Amino acid sequence: MVVSVKNLYFHYDNPQLPILNIPHWSVQAAERVFLYGPSGSGKSTLLNLLAGIFLPTSGKIEILGQTLTTLSGGQRDKLRARHIGVVFQQFNLIPYLDAVNNIKLAARFAGTENAGGRARELLNSLGIEEQLHHQPAARLSLGQQQRVAIARALVNRPELLIVDEPTSALDRYNRDTFISLLLDQVERNQTALIFVSHDLSLAASFSRVEDLLAINQAEGKT
Repeated sequence: MVVSVKNLYFHYDNPQLPILNIPHWSVQAAERVFLYGPSGSGKSTLLNLLAGIFLPTSGKIEILGQTLTTLSGGQRDKLRARHIGVVFQQFNLIPYLDAVNNIKLAARFAGTENAGGRARELLNSLGIEEQLHHQPAARLSLGQQQRVAIARALVNRPELLIVDEPTSALDRYNRDTFISLLLDQVERNQTALIFVSHDLSLAASFSRVEDLLAINQAEGKT
């Protein structure tokens, strides 16, 4: 089991208006899960909880057998760096670093110093030509930045990959290209994938489709 959620309850300011109330939810190894829901349904909040950035108000979240609430902040950071890849909606690349060094930085956080070869291998497999490997991220196109973000998330060979609304700014061609490249990499690495989007047209590419509104019993979704 890669992800196990039991009696998860989370609220921000008002305990009477929980954002999430999920009795049970899980993700198996190498499973590809498409999680959808409208804006404000708690998708990004759930991802932050699964990544150990937020902690639940109550309940239990296990990632690879480790209970997040029993770990210190530093321990959660290490777990995330070594075992969880995250592709953010805004990519969060460092604009003045080139593609290779953006990826190597993620490896360094996980304690891997010699990741240049792995970074270049991932970039090549994602269709980033070698002459672009040392371009500052700010000079890359949106689609190229997105591929660098995928490579950065996969550099440490994580068991879990979390992808948050990555296609909202892309046209249909670049969106479809992104999905194809992402799923190819997930298949190669046998990585469990949680892909969050409100775009149901993408769901057919995934082995499991979940409606967050169906699994979340909270009445205070916002």
